[in-house]
Amino acid sequence: MPIFKEDNGQLKKLKINSLTKEKSLQLLIEQNLLEVLDMHLLASEYSTTFGGRIDTLAVDMNGAPVIIEYKLNRNDNVINQALSYLRWLKAQKVEFFEMLVIRKLGKELADNLKIDWHNPRVICIAENYSKFDIDTVEVIPMRLELFKYRYYENGIFSLESLNTNTSNSEKSENIKVNNVSERISLITEDTNSINNGLIKAPSSIQNLFEELRSRILQIDENIIEKKTSIYTAYRVSKNFTEVHLGKQQIKLFLRSVNYDDPLNKIEKIPESYQYTMDRRVYVRNTDDIDYVMKLIEQSYKDVL
Repeated sequence: MPIFKEDNGQLKKLKINSLTKEKSLQLLIEQNLLEVLDMHLLASEYSTTFGGRIDTLAVDMNGAPVIIEYKLNRNDNVINQALSYLRWLKAQKVEFFEMLVIRKLGKELADNLKIDWHNPRVICIAENYSKFDIDTVEVIPMRLELFKYRYYENGIFSLESLNTNTSNSEKSENIKVNNVSERISLITEDTNSINNGLIKAPSSIQNLFEELRSRILQIDENIIEKKTSIYTAYRVSKNFTEVHLGKQQIKLFLRSVNYDDPLNKIEKIPESYQYTMDRRVYVRNTDDIDYVMKLIEQSYKDVL
């Protein structure tokens, strides 16, 4: 969701500043762990006995051990990594963790926390998650929590919980089931519409589109796909990509931003056309997809 700053009655959308290093995100969270997540920091880059290193080891106000892992690269398998660390942690004795808390926080605070060894938490923090990440979390019977961060200009930072993978009431579960059913219904309708449009394109273009479509949907679990009679649109708060299928290529329209485009693949549409999506780029084969996805992601960030 976009964040706006008010200035004399005028709203200006704040731009997102991407963190280029995972360590920068980790340090920012660790230095403010009590403020943002209500937890005490125990260790950073904690070495396990099997050779891995836990990004952040903490304890929450209820005494539950907490493992926090960070992700900048969408392809990083941070969930599996965090679960592996959780398995290691649960194989340790509670006395090990109690001594760690005492050394870091002092005996008085450690005694007040009353370590809850039976309910450890795993937290993943990333800029975005794919649908596959969300589906994985839904079926894992552990306290696995996903947080999405946004780092805006002027030092504005947000941290949003996407799930609370703990025991829920029967009413909450029914609401979740209904929402999932409704979403499946919508996806089915959109997919049928998309498939009807694909019939008109050659098989090579159909295959190319399916790969491109899969990559776009992995950018963010909140992306909505909508088929029109002319193109397929992808949006969050607004459209950020419109995909047109041709006989020999796929044509994409992107938002009007200053792109990092070293190969100069983007074409600017004349202002006389009055297009909102006034940047155009083509995908002709699978070799183009990696490069074009970087452009699509820049357009996507313009609607956040």
